[in-house]
Amino acid sequence: MKLKGLLLACALVSLHDPAWAETAVKLGVLTDLSGPYADLSGKGSVIATQMAAEEFQKSHPDFKIEVISADHQNKPDVGSAVVRKWFDQDGVDAVVDVASSAVALAVSKLAADSDKVFLASGPASSDITNKSCSANTVQWTYDTYALSKGTGDALARSGGDKWFFVTADYAFGHAMERDTSRFVEAAGGKVLGSVRHPINTPDFSSYLLQAQSSGANVVGLANAGADTINAVKQAAEFGLTASGIKLAGLLVFITDVHSLGIQTAQGLVVTEAFYWDLNDGTRAFSTRFAERAGGKMPGQVHAGAYSATLHYLKALAAVGSKTDGRAVVAKMEELPTEDEAFGKGTVRKDGRKLHDMYLFEVKKPEDSKTPWDLYNKLATIPADQAFRPVSESECALLR
Repeated sequence: MKLKGLLLACALVSLHDPAWAETAVKLGVLTDLSGPYADLSGKGSVIATQMAAEEFQKSHPDFKIEVISADHQNKPDVGSAVVRKWFDQDGVDAVVDVASSAVALAVSKLAADSDKVFLASGPASSDITNKSCSANTVQWTYDTYALSKGTGDALARSGGDKWFFVTADYAFGHAMERDTSRFVEAAGGKVLGSVRHPINTPDFSSYLLQAQSSGANVVGLANAGADTINAVKQAAEFGLTASGIKLAGLLVFITDVHSLGIQTAQGLVVTEAFYWDLNDGTRAFSTRFAERAGGKMPGQVHAGAYSATLHYLKALAAVGSKTDGRAVVAKMEELPTEDEAFGKGTVRKDGRKLHDMYLFEVKKPEDSKTPWDLYNKLATIPADQAFRPVSESECALLR
């Protein structure tokens, strides 16, 4: 009888004492595991998400966090099918990454329809927190507004006043060209033309020849990943950079520069949200990441996946329920953010994560001490200046 009574008492305690209760959370990292964005996101985003989950669990042992992943193949229909199954059948509570704006816009709608959470650490289109915003989505790392303002404004004001765009023909590329054109023209420059290419293009010769013959002194590469790498390599082969034309990488990642090699990429001006060697916090996070990633340093998308996941879990714990995605996102906006990758920051009421952005220039080979020692910092763009003012956002009318 005494044993039965003890067991009954334990059962009752487990129902009412949070210390005995276990919160199961399932995170789905939807990323590019096999295509042109696999290096800048891919397995690295899975590693970063797992790092955040493990770090959170150390201080919250009552949480059981599972991380799964899938390849969206950069196709909205494929990504949508995966996420719909995750939400409807597999019990996924939040989707992380999605380094494709076209796929991300579809995922954002699915998260809203299912009242789940989308941690958009990979996609760049500023429409995600503007005309296509959702109360279930937070856009974490960067967007086309911040990237184009950093690089476009800086180059236009320093003499790069005639632009031609080589643009990826999907949502991200269109948004990047649009936003950069705005800052170039505001700084007194002109856009002489543009040409669009399909994703995963191996041959940029015809596009670069059009850019070269346009009379532009800056070629804006409104693409990313393998497309940017191929364009930069072929621009060097065709002598564009040797002729004095400046290449503006509008969405360049440290993984791209590492792949290109510093000899080819030297002098390239880029805007990024994160660099592994910025401060003690970024170095500590990056060292732990590299131990899991075969010595590779994290890029900004990886840092964004880590930071967004960590803040989501903190908000989830504060809300006390994972069934109300909108409430969790609202708590993410209420709580200040802080982690090793991005330091202190906030999430704005339109779902836009705010932090400083940085303008970098790729070092000369003789100035680089290690394989990942690639950037000189040219400027810091404060958080309140880097992103679209909330007064200009259409999101307030939609959320």
